Amino acid sequence: MSNKKNEFEQQYRINEQIKAKMVRLVGDNIENPGIYPIQDALKIAQEMELDLIEISPTAQPPVCKILDYQKFLYQQKKKQKEMKAKAAKIIVKEIRFGPNTDDHDYNFKLKHAINFLQEGAKVKAYVFFKGRSILYSDQGKELLERFIKDLESYAKVEQEPKLDGKRMIIMLAPLTTKKKN
Repeated sequence: MSNKKNEFEQQYRINEQIKAKMVRLVGDNIENPGIYPIQDALKIAQEMELDLIEISPTAQPPVCKILDYQKFLYQQKKKQKEMKAKAAKIIVKEIRFGPNTDDHDYNFKLKHAINFLQEGAKVKAYVFFKGRSILYSDQGKELLERFIKDLESYAKVEQEPKLDGKRMIIMLAPLTTKKKN
């Protein structure tokens, strides 16, 4: 954890760590934003009892803000946390069939798949072939194609039936994702 913290803090240069001769000062607390020699920018920051923080080192000249460094780091971490929380989390639910799955089991699993898709999860359906049942791979493909056809109003196919070892796999994604409040 502390290693990650140090890495995050080292992302920004402050005060005397800034190597540029000229810097562009920006921010709400700056009376005259613009380009300043580094000594003048440091002097302004010292007068305000704050830190000069290099926020964009690749710009010409580098962009700096005058802020309390700890408060700045806190705000940056808070922004990153919010972005991470907003990132979509993809849930994949698996449904397993045998090559000779009967209608009752098929319908039961179909209902589950519909519920998963309506909740916004992806569905990975596969037919598992045990021993010599691999000889019935055509039955497995027919089963999965029927599954796709029955779910066409709920999902789109991301991966067509494909034999992978002893499994024949399909991937389905919901047509519309569930909106979160």
